[in-house]
Amino acid sequence: MSTNLAQRLREGTTKSHSMAENVSFVKSFLGGVVDKKSYRKLVANLFFVYTAIEEEMSKNKNHYAIQPIYFPELHRKISLSKDLDYYYSAGWQQYIEPSLATKNYVDRIREISTNQPELLIAHAYTRYMGDLSGGQILKKIAQNAMQLPDTQGTAFYNFSTIHDDNAFKRKYRDALDDLSIDDTQISQIIAEANVAFNLNMKIFQELDSNLIRIMIMLLSNTMNIFQNKTLLNNRSEI
Repeated sequence: MSTNLAQRLREGTTKSHSMAENVSFVKSFLGGVVDKKSYRKLVANLFFVYTAIEEEMSKNKNHYAIQPIYFPELHRKISLSKDLDYYYSAGWQQYIEPSLATKNYVDRIREISTNQPELLIAHAYTRYMGDLSGGQILKKIAQNAMQLPDTQGTAFYNFSTIHDDNAFKRKYRDALDDLSIDDTQISQIIAEANVAFNLNMKIFQELDSNLIRIMIMLLSNTMNIFQNKTLLNNRSEI
């Protein structure tokens, strides 16, 4: 009997999804305004998040609720490593560290992996299905906004071993619907998916702060240049 988990997850996270999309960084990104320093920090944070998800999913790949939705072709760690090579150059490991919100996200993933592995389903669903669904659109936005080369800086969005995105998403949804879990577990997984959205949102909000600081610095620099020019003009009139 189908659990209808895929639809229930989608319906149960509608509000969280909408809230995440309305964070300023996300709205700016979708509008084609992308600050490269903020974006590369996002890539770094996602590297830590996906490392945690993929390590913990791998540890639990024989768990009755994880095995059916364990698809290594979705893994993003290697792709993110390629992007970090581009944004930070070789030896990027010494330049990056997880933000506070990212640490909290990673801690949550490690905790549930130990205590309640089936909740990893919520994090896998939230991240991977979002990446697969909007990946190509986001890739084009990033390329245009940051004037990136066709083959660099957007490896994250390339699922090279998945040749038909729609067919794979149907396969994933079917696997979710066929899981041997009860109603209590379903409710807990939906609740955890909302936690995952919230954790993602906090990472985006940190990037908002970075973007605001950059805008203030640019405005301050512009004001200083204007004031210096005005001072020089006033002196020339003396």
